[in-house]
Amino acid sequence: MVEVTERDPVTTGARPQADKVGLLPAVRRHSVLKVAPTSFFADYGCHVRILEETFALQDLGSRVVVCTYKSGRDIPGIDIRRALGLPFANGIRVGSSKRKVYFDAWLYLRAMAASLGFRPSVVHAHLHEGALIGYPISKLFHAPLIFDFQGSLTCEMVDHTFLRRDSMFYAPLRSLESVINRMATAIITSSRNAADVLIKEFGCDSKKVYPIPDCVNADRFRPRWEVSAARKREMKRRLGIPEDRKVVVYLGLLAEYQGSSYLLRAAQSLVGRLPNVHFLLMGYPGTDRYRDLATALGIQNHVTFTGRIFYETAPSYLSLGDAAITAKISETEGNGKLLNYMAVGLPTVSFDTPVSKEILGDVGVYAPLGSVEGLATALEYLLIDERGAEQRGRELRERVLKHYLWEQGARQILDIYDVAAAKG
Repeated sequence: MVEVTERDPVTTGARPQADKVGLLPAVRRHSVLKVAPTSFFADYGCHVRILEETFALQDLGSRVVVCTYKSGRDIPGIDIRRALGLPFANGIRVGSSKRKVYFDAWLYLRAMAASLGFRPSVVHAHLHEGALIGYPISKLFHAPLIFDFQGSLTCEMVDHTFLRRDSMFYAPLRSLESVINRMATAIITSSRNAADVLIKEFGCDSKKVYPIPDCVNADRFRPRWEVSAARKREMKRRLGIPEDRKVVVYLGLLAEYQGSSYLLRAAQSLVGRLPNVHFLLMGYPGTDRYRDLATALGIQNHVTFTGRIFYETAPSYLSLGDAAITAKISETEGNGKLLNYMAVGLPTVSFDTPVSKEILGDVGVYAPLGSVEGLATALEYLLIDERGAEQRGRELRERVLKHYLWEQGARQILDIYDVAAAKG
């Protein structure tokens, strides 16, 4: 097993136009305050949605200011205003944390200060804490509050083992979540399944809930068949992956709610059947834990852990894949990594969840939720049927170009801004 510590340099530069949908002259402009209660930018999940949304809105003529925690990676081309931090704890772990109370207090002050000079026409809040912070600001400046809903707050706490359903705090937090949901002028969800959760479980007005799926920058994530065989051989050599091995790629956080243990146990099963398979796992923060698990399972020579990689370099790593996998078990959160896989043209295996089926459609290959053998069998099917897998990859790329480009998503967001602003 190889752990990669070398990182490719960050390459930002100009973002080329999408290869299928060009940008039209902007007819609407907004001054958007984005409230992001996270350590933006951190190369995963909701951070990617915030980044690509911001770039797409700016390309359409809007001004965007992102208020976020003190820690995080600055991105050229985005106006980031960072809150003060605590001298003994500037960083924050992925997921729920008690420290967020302090970070959110500082973030509220920073967002309010930024708004006094910026005077937003829209407050676009990410995560429930962001909506709570953004609400008084939206009232002060008579700006609509747009809540970018990433999933249920209490369900995420349970998924991250921060809260138990039988805890005395569960019901009060569930009630607080319901109150926050109703604060927004409009709610954007990353899937229809999430919209259903808001309407059916929290009683939100369906007229103010707008499903806008996670999208992808299809120019950054180019098809893998455009990468030369020589380039792929060189990357495999650098990563310590034998040249003759078929590669299964994973991009994202390493954590139990992401199904990382399921993934590695499926890898163990598959390696027993196809010894020439190799797993390239790109993510953090649980690298040491899952490295130890891979060793315990006896597959350490068939798994490469890269640790955290820069978002800008992810397409190069993904291009090495013959297939991609997600074992995420959360049924309320989005699964944006699927869009990256699709854009690169990777045939993809996932658990059979509403979010995955909504994104991948009939072209995805599914395993029963929680089934290790199901994951292994699905991967084996793709790796053996090379011609069929290639066709699936191309169809997934086409599906992205038709339904999941950020240029399209940003225009829908502008429509929501306009409707929300008209409501006063």
